[in-house]
Parts: sequence; structure tokens; C-alpha cells
Amino acid sequence: MRSRTSHRRTPRTAQRRVAAVALAGVAALIATAVQSGAATAAPGTAPRTASAAAPGSEPVKLTPAQRAALMRQADSVKAETAKDLGLGAKEKLVVRDVLKDRDGTVHVRYERTYDGLPVLGGDLIVQGDSAGEADRVVKATRAAVKPATTAAKVPAAKAEAQALSAAQAEKAEGADVDRAPRKVIWAADGKPVVAYETVVGGLQHDGTPQELHVVTDATTGEKLYEWQAVQNGTGHTVYSGTVDLTTTQSGSTYNLTDGARGGHKTYNLNRGTSGTGTLFSGSDDVWGNGSPSNAESAGADAHYGAALTWDYYKNVHGRTGIRGDGVGAYSRVHYGNNYVNAFWSDSCFCMTYGDGSGNANPLTSIDVAAHEMSHGLTSATAGLVYSGESGGLNEATSDIFGSTVEFYANNSSDVGDYLIGEEIDINGNGTPLRYMDKPSKDGRSKDSWYSGIGSIDVHYSSGVANHFFYLLSEGSGTKTINGVTYDSPTSDGLPVTGIGRVKAEKIWFRALTTKFTSTTNYAAARTGTLAATGELYGTDSAEYKAVQDAWAAVNVGTRSGGPGGGGTTFESTTDVAIPDAGAAVTSAITVTGRTGNAPANLQVAVDIVHTWSGDLVVDLVAPDGTSYRLRNRTGGSADNINETYTVNASSETANGTWRLRVQDMARYDTGYINGWSLTFP
Repeated sequence: MRSRTSHRRTPRTAQRRVAAVALAGVAALIATAVQSGAATAAPGTAPRTASAAAPGSEPVKLTPAQRAALMRQADSVKAETAKDLGLGAKEKLVVRDVLKDRDGTVHVRYERTYDGLPVLGGDLIVQGDSAGEADRVVKATRAAVKPATTAAKVPAAKAEAQALSAAQAEKAEGADVDRAPRKVIWAADGKPVVAYETVVGGLQHDGTPQELHVVTDATTGEKLYEWQAVQNGTGHTVYSGTVDLTTTQSGSTYNLTDGARGGHKTYNLNRGTSGTGTLFSGSDDVWGNGSPSNAESAGADAHYGAALTWDYYKNVHGRTGIRGDGVGAYSRVHYGNNYVNAFWSDSCFCMTYGDGSGNANPLTSIDVAAHEMSHGLTSATAGLVYSGESGGLNEATSDIFGSTVEFYANNSSDVGDYLIGEEIDINGNGTPLRYMDKPSKDGRSKDSWYSGIGSIDVHYSSGVANHFFYLLSEGSGTKTINGVTYDSPTSDGLPVTGIGRVKAEKIWFRALTTKFTSTTNYAAARTGTLAATGELYGTDSAEYKAVQDAWAAVNVGTRSGGPGGGGTTFESTTDVAIPDAGAAVTSAITVTGRTGNAPANLQVAVDIVHTWSGDLVVDLVAPDGTSYRLRNRTGGSADNINETYTVNASSETANGTWRLRVQDMARYDTGYINGWSLTFP
């Protein structure tokens, strides 16, 4: 066999009106994501000029063999890692992914089990000098995984019936149990409990395959949560001109197998809705004629989009393949009849495309292909649950990388832009499906965060992160890029200065792969992107300031502030264990770049994980040793402390090392300082 490069042309045709298809929104996840890392700060000094990324923080382009070796190393010491993290005797770690920085820092992503049961929402990332070494940790849940029992009181049949009922409520077709209820520990929402997870198959109301996960409390029978594992977008057709395709020749026959990219294959479902269909093959190495009526045209589009996305992740971010293991996914085109959608499915590790209204316009554009393939990346890394705020971030990640792949492609027939599905005329009036500069222009997406954002469809709650990414890349106000004019507003009416798309995409990729977990919400995404920016460019950089300002511009967090001015936050996200009935422990934050004394309304945000908060005494200690009591054994038997205190620290010099001091005054319950911050209003 040998690889070949071929050409095909897809001409532009008259645009057609089709109906948009959107998944129904589901209940918001009360996300408890925690982002932890080294102490970071946003100093009040004026930021230095735009900087290059720290070479040591850039990712290494691991070969599949190198990645496998690191995963084996992490697996060999996972018991020791669990002990270092303070996990209980019944908790075990399962290695899922690994990345390595040029300075040798290794990031290992783990799933967790408890007494042999999978812990949903228990995933975590450890960062250290070698695989499995836990110098820093990022957790998906604040709570200690200590369920009251692992015994089920509710029969599995009740969970199964509940899951089928949930599918029927969404007007699913042919709903049937795909995976029988399995017992798990549900830790993504509050205190961990024993539960059943049931997966229902069939088709969603629009013909999309269904993988509906329903979580049922195994002791009460209450439905705790549900989400769809099939992740989809909406598109039409793409017209990319004449492009090169990598194919394979076997004897006298050519087929759409990309041997240069993990063996990625492109199949023709020929209106079917299951299986892989038929691998595109033929006696020549020319694919399609540019007409949707020729089945090969859509196959060529999908094959091209997959190759672009593979090259983008490998050449820009150092990741070889969606899972990082050098193995290609596959594409299926011509799904169903008049199917106006496209989707990614973990179960087949593949992208699937419908042919649109009247089967006349395959949904195979560059940005749609990259969007769907990027759902696979998110699944292999952060695993953002496809519902609530985490679902919005999941969908936005695919829009963000759909856009950046389009810029990377540099295709003169479909130039890079911050419009999603701009070629498809889904609305019939020449407008795109989504706008990143001002998401609300589509009539449904949201420009900024609000408390109910998690309860709407993830395709529209994604607007917050899409808007953030545009502002971080290009800044606010009016500008024209590649012939497209944008006018991006901010929620607080203040301007944002962009740092350029190249830096913004590096920050988002690093945050996704080393900071985000399955339950990350918008507040935690801000923390994660700031941590990623600090590692790449420094916490006193213009880039760090821009990330703060871009999030504030979509109503997530506060602005960076100016020299000696307001709105500056200094934080520590390093875990500090609190010994049971032991000596006091401290966590330090060094404040620099301030002028004069601290304010009379210094904000002290405290995040402590503890199974009996009434045992704790908490103090803020100023640089000169003066102590300010924040909490004195109040709270009774309640778990955890997650509060912001206002302290009159006007007699204290602002600059210096401040400490949060915590002491456990009684026996039997344990915990740790998960993080804290000082904000100078």
C-alpha cells in the first residue's frame, strides 16, 4: 500500500434555506470544579509589554510510544500518588491521559474509583516533575469521597425505568437500554453518594443517535442528573475549492484512508443510521466533482477537514491524534435522510455528517469538521459533561477550535473568521449560525454570564466562552479581519485589548488539557485559564491582565486593575492539609506592586474542604504578624467553608506575605485548604 495526494473541486452553489436543529436544554449541573496550582497573583504594577510564551511551558510533541511510556510510569506509581494526595484506602486512581512540558513537567489525568466503583465527577489532574508526582493538583470535586454506604436500597430495575422515562420525555425514538444500570459513586454534585448510571440508546427527536446517561440515587431512587454523550453541532455544506487529500492505494484501487494521519478513514453510510457503511474507494484517485449529488464530494470534504484538524493539533499544540496516541478517528457521511446535523460519538470514536434539507447540502465544512473532531479532544482530556455550564464550555471549545482550524487552513475559498457555519446560510438570509464577537446576534446565544446560564441549551450558553475567546484574541470594538467586520461589546462597558489568536489558542488548549475537569464551570474556567496564562507568560504579563479583563467583560470575575488601583486579586490554589486536632497550618500569598496600606474593605475569599467545619478556627495573618479572626468554630456539623470575608486592614502595609491560618480544634474529621484569595477592591 502507499499514500497518495489527490485533488477535487467543490464549486460554490446557490444558498438554500434550511431549519436549524438544536438539542433541548437540560438541567444545569451545580458544578463544584476546583482549580488548584501554585500561588498566583495579579500584581498592581503596570504589565510589561506582550511577551513570548515561556519555552519550558510549551508542550512536547510526544510520539505515541513516548506517551505510552509516560502512562505506564504513572500507572506504576499510582498507589503512591493516591497516598500523596491523601486519598482514602478505598480510593484508587486510573490513568487516563498524560502531557509533558518542555521543562520536564508532566501532567497526568486520572479517573478515580471507590471500593471498586467508578467515581463520576471524581477526576483529577496531578502535575509534577515526573509522571505520577503530585506537586500540584486540580480536582473535579471539593468533597471528600466518603459515601455513607455503597449498598443499594433501590433495585436496578427502578433506575432503568427512570432512564427510559427520561428518554421518552425528550421524545426519543426507539429508546431502549443500551447499557444496563451500573453502580457508581456520584460525586459531581454535592456530597458523594452511591448511584446507578443507566445509558439509553435509540434516536433523539431529530434523528441524532442517542446515548442518554441517567444517574439515579441508589438509596432514594431520586434522579440526580442526566446528559447526552453524543455531542453535535449544525451545518450545511462547504466549498473549499481544489484541495490535496492523502489516500491509500491497494493494487489498482484507491480508498479514503489517510496513512499519514493515524489511518483515518472516511465512509459512505448511504442514508443509513448505523454501522460504518462502505469505505470510499475507486479506480482513480480523484474524489467527487464538486456537486452534492456526487457522493464522493461530501467524502472529500470530510476527509479534508479531518486532515486539517489532525495537522492543527499536531503542529500547533504538539498532540498527535485526538487521544494523543497517534490513532485516527473516522468519518461517516450521508447519514440518514434529510438529516440537518453533524455529531461526534465517543462510542464509535467518529464524526458523522448528514446531508441537510432535501439531502442537497452535506454538513461537511471546515469549521463543522473541526468542531466535531474537537468534541473528541474534549472527551479525551477534560471530559466536560455535556450539560449545564460545563456543557457550554464543551460546546464553546469546539467552536473555538473550529475557528482556529479554519484560520490554520488558510484556504482562500473559505478564509478564517470568527463566524461559525458562515458558509451554510442556515437562516436563509446570509447570516452565520453563531457569532463569536457578539453571540447574541444569532437571537439565542448569550454574550455574558448570568446565574441561570447553565439551564439553557449548551449551544447558546457557549456564547460566554466564545465571546471571551474573541475578546482575548482581538479585543473589543470595531475591526475588520479577512474582510469580515466585527464589533464586540463588553458587559461592563470597558474596553479589552486583545493579545492575538495565536496566544489565545495556546492558553485555551493548555487550560483544557491541564486545568479543566469534567465539572468545570465558568468561574473555574477563568481560574484555569489564568493558571495556564501564568505558566505560559507570567502572572505580571500583559497576557495575564488581558485574560482577567476578557473574563470580566463577559461578567465572569473582576478586572485586573491598574498600578496601585482596584480590582486586583492575588490567590493561592495550592492544597494544604489540615491535621486532625493538630497544629495550625498556613497558606501564603505574597502581595507585590501595591502602594501604601491595604484597604478597609479587603476581600478574603476562603475555600476549605472539611467534613465538620465547626472544628475550625480561621485567621488572616498580615505581613507584620497581626491576626484577624475570620471564623471561630462556627458552622456546626456543616461540611466545608466557602465564604468571602471583608477585613478592615487599613492599618497594614499592603505589600508583603499574607497568610491564611487554619487550625482543627477537635478530633475525628479532616480536610484541607483548597485555596484562598485576597482582592483589593
